[in-house]
Amino acid sequence: MKVSVVLPAKNEAGGLPRTLDGLKSLMPDAEIIVVDDGSTDATPEIAEARGARVIRSPYSMGNGAAIKRGARAAHGDVIVFMDADGQHDASCIPGLLQKLDEGYDMVVGARDWDGQAGVSRGLANTFYNWLATRMTGFAVKDLTSGFRAVRAEKFREFLHLLPNGFSYPTTSTMAFFRSAYPVAYVPIPVAKRIGRSHIRPLRDGVRFLLIIFKIATLYSPLKLFVPTAVIFFLIGLAYYGWTFATQGRFTNMSVLLFSASVIVFLIGLVSEQITALTYRRE
Repeated sequence: MKVSVVLPAKNEAGGLPRTLDGLKSLMPDAEIIVVDDGSTDATPEIAEARGARVIRSPYSMGNGAAIKRGARAAHGDVIVFMDADGQHDASCIPGLLQKLDEGYDMVVGARDWDGQAGVSRGLANTFYNWLATRMTGFAVKDLTSGFRAVRAEKFREFLHLLPNGFSYPTTSTMAFFRSAYPVAYVPIPVAKRIGRSHIRPLRDGVRFLLIIFKIATLYSPLKLFVPTAVIFFLIGLAYYGWTFATQGRFTNMSVLLFSASVIVFLIGLVSEQITALTYRRE
């Protein structure tokens, strides 16, 4: 089983040497691919000097775009994705691969609370994990971890779904669950990153908020639309009861709320069919 290691990197000259040296000493036969996402420092030169295969981007396309480019270029039967900033320990890779050999198609390195980048990020990730667990019916221990091992053939099935930004772990995990590909989690330690994070709280906060809705729509849209439709219906029913008791009539607002309930439900049905078609294998 040939293994390819893909590292998306943007201005990671500080942490990349430690990561590559660890990979080279632990997995000398693995294919190591560094996808340079438009770096302005010595990231690509450092990668080439340490024997990694470098895929360059003329400008920054995003973390997800780097993942997609690396996955297309990888020759391994199994692809290991990890960060290039020094947070992920290469010594954890054998544990991921061992778990993969037990019959799983994706194994994710799960961080504990100490491995979260700040309290706000930790709380957000805890909420994402809880929501994904409720949506899928499986225990999701780390929905946003970028350290994972996957079977290359199955991962490439979902490249068209992956965004170019930072939510590729969420999308790929939910896609595997939706397609009944077994997913497992292995606890991993996380070191403090070297260099500055490329995530901006204000700019990316809205994007991460959209992840909540993406989780639902990627897995089963009806689980999002049906409760929303029921809420509109109950509000309309309560408003009708109040207006009938106080005014003895059926108001336009009640009609609007009932209509909204029906429309949201029908949109959910259509979305469910679209989702089923999206995951249909050619």
